[in-house]
Amino acid sequence: MINYQLIDTLRMKNPLVHTITNIVVANDSANGLLAIGASPFMSSTLAEMEEVAVIADVIVLNMGTLNDEQLAAMILAGKKANELGKPVVLDPVGAGATNYRKQAVEQLLSQVKPTLIRGNAGEIAALSGTAWAAKGVDAGTGSADITEIAEKLALDVNCFIAVSGETDTITDGKQTYFVKNGTPYFTKMTGAGCLHGCVCGAFLAVAKESTLESVVVASTMYALAGELVAEQLTSVSVGSFRTYLLDQLSGLDSILVQAKARIERMAEK
Repeated sequence: MINYQLIDTLRMKNPLVHTITNIVVANDSANGLLAIGASPFMSSTLAEMEEVAVIADVIVLNMGTLNDEQLAAMILAGKKANELGKPVVLDPVGAGATNYRKQAVEQLLSQVKPTLIRGNAGEIAALSGTAWAAKGVDAGTGSADITEIAEKLALDVNCFIAVSGETDTITDGKQTYFVKNGTPYFTKMTGAGCLHGCVCGAFLAVAKESTLESVVVASTMYALAGELVAEQLTSVSVGSFRTYLLDQLSGLDSILVQAKARIERMAEK
């Protein structure tokens, strides 16, 4: 069952979201979290990773500008979160772009169990070992069925998978949802996917249990915010979209999101 009241619950609970992220998107991710009612904590300092995991409600690991020290911090924070039973979100940015990133994500997944892996089609395909013409950190193109890829990966890793795109695909391998809200403007904004991962993390933090439906609500709220902004723009205005996205996120409530949500659910396998 999709509980849209999580949107209002999040604003009341103000979860602390510890985000180890990349230098390109840190500011937008922090402000986006504030806009939805969460509290961001941005650190990758090894000395405090376990301590931060204790006080945080969720850990979001983003590989955008990855280096060895940051990878070590992710493993420390992720392992501590697992130990404490707190949700962990992995955003494997550019997972298939270089051998370094492939090896790093393999190392991370060998030591940390994510609650959710959120990525674009190219990143999810790379994690599954599926041939895909990804373009750096962009989704690229491929002939394989991304829904089938996501479902198989969810079962293999035993976590939720969220694939961002024209239609967002969210699955646990048995149950799959499609979020059809959104706008092409997201592809014009650096870090749009990274913020999506942070939003998903915040919702996982306030759900009574880390459920697939909480990821669906997060993705729908985020996609709808972008859609509503795009409807107001009369010409190509990438900078305005970025600014107004934060405004829209700060004003959305459960009633509006539920009224405008366009979600499809596949029959359970």
